[in-house]
Amino acid sequence: MTYIHSRSLSVLALTAALAAPLAPALAQDTAPAPDTATGSEEGAPPEAQDATPAEPAPEAPTATDEDATAPAGDDSAPSTEGDIAPPSDGDSATPTEEDSAAPAEEAPDPADDTAAPAEEAAAPAEERAAPAENAATAPSDDGAATAQEQNDAPAEDSAAPEAAEAPGNESAPYAAVTPSDVGSDWPFWGGDEAAQRYSPLDQITPENVAGLERAWVYHTGDLPSGAAEGKYSPENTPLKVGDDLLMCTAMNILVSVDARTGEENWRYDPEVPAEAIPYGATCRGVSVWTDPAKAEGDACRTRVIEGTIDARLIAVDAATGEPCAEFGEAGNVDLWEGIGDKVPGWYAVTAPPAIVRGVVVTGAQVKDGQDEDAPSGVIRGYDARSGALVWAWDLAAPDEMRNGPPEGGTYTRGTPNMWTTATGDEELGMVYLPLGNSSVDYWGSNRSEVENDYATSLVALDATTGDERWKFQTVRHDVWDYDLGSQASLLDYQGQKAILLASKQGDVYILNRETGEPLTPVGEVTDLPESPVEPDYVADSQPVSEWFDIRKPDLTEKDMWGFTPIDQLWCRIRFRQARYDGYLTPPGEDWYIQYPGYNGGNDWGSVAIDPERNLMIMNYNDVPNFNRLVPRETADAEGWKPINETGNGGGAGAEGAGDPQAGAPYAIQVNAGWQSELTGMPCTRPPYGGITAVDLETGKQVWDTPIGTARRNGPFGIPSMLPVKIGTPNNGGSVVTKGGLIFIGAATDNLFRAIDLQTGETLWSDVLDQGGQANPITYEVDGEQYVVIGPGGHHFMHTPVGDALVAYKLPSGS
Repeated sequence: MTYIHSRSLSVLALTAALAAPLAPALAQDTAPAPDTATGSEEGAPPEAQDATPAEPAPEAPTATDEDATAPAGDDSAPSTEGDIAPPSDGDSATPTEEDSAAPAEEAPDPADDTAAPAEEAAAPAEERAAPAENAATAPSDDGAATAQEQNDAPAEDSAAPEAAEAPGNESAPYAAVTPSDVGSDWPFWGGDEAAQRYSPLDQITPENVAGLERAWVYHTGDLPSGAAEGKYSPENTPLKVGDDLLMCTAMNILVSVDARTGEENWRYDPEVPAEAIPYGATCRGVSVWTDPAKAEGDACRTRVIEGTIDARLIAVDAATGEPCAEFGEAGNVDLWEGIGDKVPGWYAVTAPPAIVRGVVVTGAQVKDGQDEDAPSGVIRGYDARSGALVWAWDLAAPDEMRNGPPEGGTYTRGTPNMWTTATGDEELGMVYLPLGNSSVDYWGSNRSEVENDYATSLVALDATTGDERWKFQTVRHDVWDYDLGSQASLLDYQGQKAILLASKQGDVYILNRETGEPLTPVGEVTDLPESPVEPDYVADSQPVSEWFDIRKPDLTEKDMWGFTPIDQLWCRIRFRQARYDGYLTPPGEDWYIQYPGYNGGNDWGSVAIDPERNLMIMNYNDVPNFNRLVPRETADAEGWKPINETGNGGGAGAEGAGDPQAGAPYAIQVNAGWQSELTGMPCTRPPYGGITAVDLETGKQVWDTPIGTARRNGPFGIPSMLPVKIGTPNNGGSVVTKGGLIFIGAATDNLFRAIDLQTGETLWSDVLDQGGQANPITYEVDGEQYVVIGPGGHHFMHTPVGDALVAYKLPSGS
């Protein structure tokens, strides 16, 4: 293939521990369920709950060594995770024979391609200094022109529109209400409205973070049982507003917790049935809205709004947890309206809604790969006060469906959806939607022209009317499931209002958020491999970011890896048998390699932006998939039926692991992460995940390091407990602070880390009882800075599942 205007692809420095085991951990550590109060009846005001006492703070974790922070009695070993020197030229360094070595007392990798040892000395501080705070340089004319050709939707006037009268609801939209500031609070899922995940707090610093200790631990009591066993992936991030933490659990129980003590204030249980679980029981967070027409102390003046996995919008009083009676029916809005027959688990909301000018904007997850006649990907805006529909954006019929479908009808079925988190801009009155794929991910010939135009695109709408403003597509004719999972972040760039978007392929784009025009160079990759089953469908070229990407060179046989020589040989044989034509190898009936896989690059955890140091922090995955299309007659013989024919018997499978794709001539079988059939270990060598800092002025890496040790990974799901840093798969994002730290869980080693923002060095860590697949937050109470994470674990990441919320702070008086 050919890259037009493309820069060289980045290459990570590999770690020393190539022989260390590191498949996704299968050990299921579980915490006992605490005694917690039960919730109220659905739709009825819950009674005030007695405060649930928080656990006493355990002994403070120690710093520097990754596993030395485990509580007494933990079976972990001290970590040898060391510094990773940043590449001298701003890009990832390719390891050479001179700077690589096998780890001590371990056999060298047969591929003879090893990386610098984990104990490698850190680069001089001056090489890792944060970039200057001046504005970024202007993109080249070539890049801007190429990007304009790709961004084919005409830009409209994006000035903030006047408030439009809502159909059937004359009260919406409302005047803007200034939210509480990020810092003392954390009022949005992404920290602030811009979703930068940045805090101006600086009490905790690289110099004192070693003293960080647990302040309290709270348990929600929401643990899987019965039909929900093996289906939990909470991914929850609380908000902090005033003195309270506001959150949802995996099964959408709303909870308020005292931010100082971890004691429960109230809870509201909407009683979501287990049959509603799609891939996993997930509630990434909630949103908060304050009604400008209500006085302090009025019921539901400030309300907590969530979407549920059984497709409802729920609003409760932030002070009491009682449902807001004027919102829909007793605090509930039915999102199945206009979608079609209710099939539990097929249509679910797992992300917090965006609220802009009093309009609650939500999409939904549509379970992938079931049937081309799937629920619509419609995006809808609702009145935050009454719950009435303000507008609907059906990308296939935006005008006809503006006020909903005709009686007895549905929104256009099978269209691209938005399962992740939108970003709102109160000033411009716009909302930015990262869209996914059409209903059948790995077959494209049955898609309509409008589906092809919008799939895997960032779309900007007028939040008050639902009118489209612009769109920017990152993949054409997507048959790789490269849907957009990362929430876009708002920033000022070169004096312009900008929006930054990261993709599963590892590309990062910066666009003018008023017009959609790229502000960083966008090129085209051409001479792409042809499809053996859809020769007339695969696009002739694809957009790529020339400003920054994290993609690696194409795989070779030398990249095959194994826990033993036997399974490495097995993986090499499989590599030779598979069809692999490099990046964007299209699907076929023979086993083929997709690299990166659908869990590559940056996903729902999104990026963090430090506006003072002009840095972007991005954690990422670097894993392939091993796939094949399965002919319809074979899939039928295997009994692969869509959810609408069989009911929701799934919920815990990987996306595409055996999806019927009814209506297409092929089903799809996916080995996510390409794990060996012999040991369950990855077939490619580490690292499988990393975290990087990127200079927003230049698009160059400041540092890049693997994230995650091998302690919870091993063959056949047996944890190795090896503390060697190898870079594990990870899900969840980070928080950056003015104090110069990055806080992140995400990796499959169950460690919560504080990383030096300047160098990438891990300065402190704590062993979590469950997987840290959630975004952390930080806030301030009574002059003390807290850091909080909800380590709920994740069935897909094979980390232990739990119900805890864990808070950390420095010792009082320190």
